[in-house]
This record gives sequence, structure tokens and C-alpha cells, in this order.
Amino acid sequence: MFAQPNPRSYIDTNIVTIVIDVATHHKGADGMGLPERIRPYASRDNSRHSIATEMQMTATPESVGMCSTRLKRIDRFLAERYIDNARLPCAQLLVARDGQVVHHSVLGKASLESGAPLREDSIVRIYSMTKPITSVAFMMLVEQGLVSLDDPVHRYIPSWRELGVYVAGGNGLPGTPPGWQTRPTEAPMRIIDLLRHTSGLTYGFQSRTNVDAAYRANKIDPFAQGDGLDAFIEALSEVPLEFSPGTTWNYSVSTDVLGYLVGKISGLSFDEYLRRHIFEPLGMVDTAFHVGDDKAARLAECYAHGPEGKLVPLTALGDFRTPPATPSGGGGLVSTAADYLRFCECLRRGGALGEARLISPKTLALMRANHLPGGKDLSDLSISLFSEAIFKGVGFGLGFAMTTDVAKTMVAGSPGEYWWGGAASTAFWIDPVEDICVVFLTQFMPSSLYPIRRELRTMVNAAVLESKA
Repeated sequence: MFAQPNPRSYIDTNIVTIVIDVATHHKGADGMGLPERIRPYASRDNSRHSIATEMQMTATPESVGMCSTRLKRIDRFLAERYIDNARLPCAQLLVARDGQVVHHSVLGKASLESGAPLREDSIVRIYSMTKPITSVAFMMLVEQGLVSLDDPVHRYIPSWRELGVYVAGGNGLPGTPPGWQTRPTEAPMRIIDLLRHTSGLTYGFQSRTNVDAAYRANKIDPFAQGDGLDAFIEALSEVPLEFSPGTTWNYSVSTDVLGYLVGKISGLSFDEYLRRHIFEPLGMVDTAFHVGDDKAARLAECYAHGPEGKLVPLTALGDFRTPPATPSGGGGLVSTAADYLRFCECLRRGGALGEARLISPKTLALMRANHLPGGKDLSDLSISLFSEAIFKGVGFGLGFAMTTDVAKTMVAGSPGEYWWGGAASTAFWIDPVEDICVVFLTQFMPSSLYPIRRELRTMVNAAVLESKA
């Protein structure tokens, strides 16, 4: 619990205008009741609108079984717990139920140095919230029969055929002899292992083994790789796997490999495939791998704690102002709250938004199922020192985590709720039982420092007064 706030207006601290105007509902060909900024691309005018008209509430919370008072107290909580004391530079929360936005708030600064406020259309680094988008892109190729989940990965990356599992050595890392000692895998790495993070790959930042030390030493990371996705894949072929594929869960560059495969299998560059087949059809006009000059003023700064404990700009992972040499399917996108809500709504509706269908409901159901071996939870299989999810009562599907046992999570929610987050503390979740989509954006690293995602999940669910369960 938190202390009751002093009565005051949050118009000043929110720096936001939320317009409630039933007359702005759009119930034309798409029949969705979504504001223009969240309507399908085909039915949307791409000319710039005022901020107020671009992000409007389309229903009162009470009209869809939620409580406006309980939603508003989330804003007070965020302001007092995180913004006013400079724990976070900014926060943006967007809540929709039944396809209608019922709550939207914007707090704090896009730049602490200039004092520029975060805006409704501010662009932020979503990092690992890129992963679900990449996973959907890949499953679109699966639907076309171009690739199967049980295909061995070496069918598409021949240099990986002989990848072994680490036993000893460090290939010349400090204190280690040249070369690696490895053993054969118990089974080949399959496509499904990339989607569910059971591939045997890792991240350099895990800082747990000689394998991830080799990732760091050899800069095996899309953000550090300046020679393109081909060079990234080739570098991975020189380092052993941490474990035999399919036996353990470890957060890794697996989704970056999926991005490479999307390009290889489709014949388009990875970024072009996303643009043509996801961003344009859904009208995600601000989602890309970099921010052009025409939108640069809308890009929020990303922060971390400096030596004195104050927030300082973080530039270690690039400025996102130029097209990357190696577009990261695991963490390279920038986006806005409105754009990402469109993606979430597409999934909530079974893979389509208006006339734009990405995947079928059956494919989405497959992605939302728990694919961990033996139906286990992450708490049973994970060896990862870092991820974007709690573990107990949580499984992992084809691109995101989902709730398998609400009681074990100790957070209010629904069975089958699915979600993920990003390194800058961003998060989204989709509740298919309550028909709720939530997008939360901020720009602070690391995401593991504060329990804000659990707090938001608790408080948003506390605002649901008419449950569909």
C-alpha cells in the first residue's frame, strides 16, 4: 500500500489532455469504435492531427465495467512513487478494454536536461518489446508453409550444423586455453527453440559462463555488430551452446536469429519485411529501427543512475537516430504507445485489426500456449540471471510469456494473460479473458530495479469491477 496523496490537481504533473468525446467514436467499415490514431491503416488519414485528437478516450471506464476512480489513482501512484522523486524520468500508461481506450496518462519529462515534457506521441526505445513483433513476423512465414517449427535451424544456417554444447575452455579468454571443449547436442536446435528461448544461445550481459563472456569479448550483439546480420550469425557459429537445445530456458539472442531468418526466408530485408507486412498494414507509422530527422524532436531520452545516484542519459546502446547495420529483432525498435496498442489490439482480436490480418486465430492460440518442455513453468527451467518476466506461475510460448497459474504469480490476473517488457522498463500485457490491453512506456534502465510492472498489473486489475471470468 502507499500513503494517500494530498488532494491536488494532476493536470500540471500529468502534462496530458485526455479527451472524452463519445461523438468521436468511429464505427464505420472497421466497426471497432477506435479513435483515428488507433484505427486500421486502411481507414486512417496519415496527416498529422493535434495531440488531443490523435489519442482520445473512446469510452468511459464505467461503460466497459471498469472504475475511473481506481484508474486515476494509478496516475497518483506513479507520480508520487516514481516521477516526483526522480526514480523514473517519465511514464505513459494506456489502458483499453473491448477495443476502446478507457485510460491514458502521461507524466514526467522526455528530456530532463531540456525540460521537454513527455508527450502523447513521444517515441521511445521499446527494446525487447520488439520480440513479440519479430515472432509474429516469423509465424506469418510459418502460415505460408515456408518454414516449420520442427525444422532444424541448420537447414537455414548450414554453419550451425556442428554446433556443440560447452563443456570446458574459453577459447583464449583470460585464464583459459585456446579452443573449446564441447559435446554433441542431444537433439538438433529447432526453430521452436528460437521462439521459446530453449536454443542454447545466450546474451553477453548474462555474465554467468565462459560462453556469455565470449559473446562480450567478440561483441556478439546486434547493437555492437557493425557488419550486418550475416556477420552476426557467423560470429555465433564460432561459440558453443550453453546447453543442449530444448532442455533449459535462457533469455538470449534467439529472437535476433529469427529476424535474420525472416529476411533469409522471405527474400526481403528484415526491416523491410516488418514495414511492409506489419507496420504499414496496422498503421504503426512511428515504429521503426531508427528515428528520422522529421521525428527526432519526439524521441525521449533514456536514463540510468549515474555515479551520484541521479538520472543521467544512457547512450551505450546507440542513439537510434541512424539506420542500424544490424537490425535487432530482439530489441531494436522504437515506437509509441498508440502504435504498440494497435499491435496489442491486433493480437487481442485474434491476429487482425480491421481489414489487416497478420495471423489466424489458430496460429495465435499456438503462440499463446505454454511451449516449455513438459508444460513446466519458467521457475522450473530457467537458468537465466535476467529476463523481462516473473517466473512462478509463468510459462513461455512462441514470443512471449503467459500466466499458467494465477495463484502462483501472487498477482491478480487471468489464466492465459500474455505479455513481455523491454530493457528500458517498458511493458505490455494482453488479457484475453477480460479483453484488456495495457501499454506502459518509460525510459529507464535497468528494468529489474523497480517492481513497477507487478504494481501496474495489480492496480489495473483492481479497476476491473465487472469481470468476464
